[in-house]
Amino acid sequence: MSGVNNSESDLVVDPVDEGVFRDVVGRFVTGVTILTGSSEGRNHGMVVSAFSSLSVDPPMVLVCANRKSRTQDTVRKSGAFGVNVLAEHQHDLVRLFSSAEPEKFSGVLWSPSEQLGLPLLTGVLGWLECRVIKEFEVATHAVFMGEVLGAGARGGAPLAYFRGGFDRLVGTLTDGN
Repeated sequence: MSGVNNSESDLVVDPVDEGVFRDVVGRFVTGVTILTGSSEGRNHGMVVSAFSSLSVDPPMVLVCANRKSRTQDTVRKSGAFGVNVLAEHQHDLVRLFSSAEPEKFSGVLWSPSEQLGLPLLTGVLGWLECRVIKEFEVATHAVFMGEVLGAGARGGAPLAYFRGGFDRLVGTLTDGN
């Protein structure tokens, strides 16, 4: 068992077992988003569960992307990103945008955002159009803080991620629209 050993002269923290860590964080239910971007005439996108609102005034969000991904590179180069909040029926988009398929937008309905021309997926519960205001690297990921320049939403129920799987939330989590 990991723990803290307090001695008089120093603080020693035992490392947390990777399997235990994955098990614990896997129990946190999150919504499912697809991070999108465009650079040099090409659209890229990836599934992202590390997304959070950061501020309401001004509207800002935070998103994390693996540094090895093409999407992360696209966001870094362009200085902008889209966040697409998936609806419970959009499992097919999860499979596609989690894959190594280089042409993820082929056959997928999308439209360019109004201000920055970012690819936004059709039929999602909500979308955000963001300009990167700060970026930093932590371990294997790039963390982007974005100022929200545009947003939109529609009715429906969310797609959820729990214990390594994607599913709908059971109950009445819908906004009624």
